[in-house]
Amino acid sequence: IAILPCLAAYYASAHIGWSVGARESIYLTQSSGIMLGVAMYIGILGATFALAYLIYWMAKTFGADPSYTKSLELAAYAATPVIMSGIASIYPELWFVASVFLIGVAYSVYLLYSGLPVIMHIPEERGFLYASSVVTAGLIAMVVLMATTAILWTNGFGPDFIS
Repeated sequence: IAILPCLAAYYASAHIGWSVGARESIYLTQSSGIMLGVAMYIGILGATFALAYLIYWMAKTFGADPSYTKSLELAAYAATPVIMSGIASIYPELWFVASVFLIGVAYSVYLLYSGLPVIMHIPEERGFLYASSVVTAGLIAMVVLMATTAILWTNGFGPDFIS
C-alpha cells in the first residue's frame, strides 16, 4: 500500500507537472522523480516503524504492556489514511492535495484515539493521554523530517527541475 502514493507522486511530478497558483506547471526530471519516489517510500516505512517504536517506548508510562508487533499494528492502522491520501498527488494541484491530506490526517488521528485503548487494553482516559503523547511525538518527528529535507535541499541534494 505504501508504494501507491510514491508512484502517484512520481507520475505527477515527472509527467503531469505541479501547478502552484497561476504559474506554469513545474516538472521534475524522471531521475529526480524516481529519487524522490524512493525517498518517499523509505520515509513512509521509516516513519511507520519510528511511530511504532514511540508507541512501544511510551507504553509502560501509560500502564500498557504491548509487544512491538502490537505497537507496529497500531502504527500501521493509524497511519494508513495519511499514507493513502498521498494518492491524491496524481492530481497535482496544491489546494487539492493539501485538502485530501488534511482529511487523511484527521481520520488517522481519530483512528489512533479510538484504536489505542482497544489494542493496548487500557482505560479510555489513559488512552486519551497516551494517544495525545503519540500525536505530539509524531508532530515533532514531522518537523525534524521537514528541517532535514530543507537542510539537504539547500546543500545540493535537491531535485532537478525541467523548464
